[in-house]
Amino acid sequence: MSVPATTALRDYEIVVVAYRSADLVTELIRDLGSDFSFIVVDNCRGADGLADRLRGLRHVRVLDGPGRGFASGANLGIRAARSDLVMLVGPDSRPSPATLDALAGDVRDDPACVQVCPMAVGHDGRVELGTAGWEPTWWRALSHASGWHYLFPRTGLWARPEPDSEPAIDWVSASVCALRRSLFLELGAFDEEFFVYNEDVDLSRRIRGAGLRQGFRTDLLVAHGSGGSGDRPTRMSQLRGSSMMRDVGRHHSRLETRAIRMILTAGAGGRALAYRALRRSGKAEWHEAYVRGLWVGPPDMA
Repeated sequence: MSVPATTALRDYEIVVVAYRSADLVTELIRDLGSDFSFIVVDNCRGADGLADRLRGLRHVRVLDGPGRGFASGANLGIRAARSDLVMLVGPDSRPSPATLDALAGDVRDDPACVQVCPMAVGHDGRVELGTAGWEPTWWRALSHASGWHYLFPRTGLWARPEPDSEPAIDWVSASVCALRRSLFLELGAFDEEFFVYNEDVDLSRRIRGAGLRQGFRTDLLVAHGSGGSGDRPTRMSQLRGSSMMRDVGRHHSRLETRAIRMILTAGAGGRALAYRALRRSGKAEWHEAYVRGLWVGPPDMA
């Protein structure tokens, strides 16, 4: 990558949290160009040579990340920003400049707005399940575990809204989002007890509790590769299950927490058995890892 000839023109900065994703990050920066200022948090501390590849780019700052997951890395980058408007972009997301400008404009125009997010779409062009969702409850967990949410999408845990719709959701994904830095920090930033996953659920809950606002632009679609981390899928799945139970345990009684854990275990365990029967070991291992996360917590991150 060559040194750009121009300086950044936008009044917001883009924070990218990277973990063994040097190719994705360099592609993202190249595609968006030097009209943007980037803060790249290298959460694998140079293991993939990311800092060397970005050296000499005047519109990019590289920070040594804490290596303690997405939430802590994002907080570091956001705190380091010089602008009150910050864009959080995952390495595997590909927002257009027009989309980023629209998100920033929504936050800029509303002093009580903390966060605005677009909808994520996968490689097949479909809206991703989990671009937004609802507070976890035992009956929503049951809908997801049983597959009932396929027939009645609004009954599950994770939403897949239609483009240009106005869904009544509780939280929005932070894979790409515009943030008002000052309000975000006043709310306590992302909770770093979440290594990855559910930090966006927790933030959305605090935004609502403070009487502030968040936006969800279903007319803005952003390609998302569902793989911004270079870690193994089974480790990420175990982290997903662990973060779910950490969040549930904070906001439900012991009985409700136990019920949700059992329901999700039955759903994921049943899917794992089905995939084993179909000889789809990768899918089976993913669901088995999720169950481990539900019961034993996160994997060893050393």
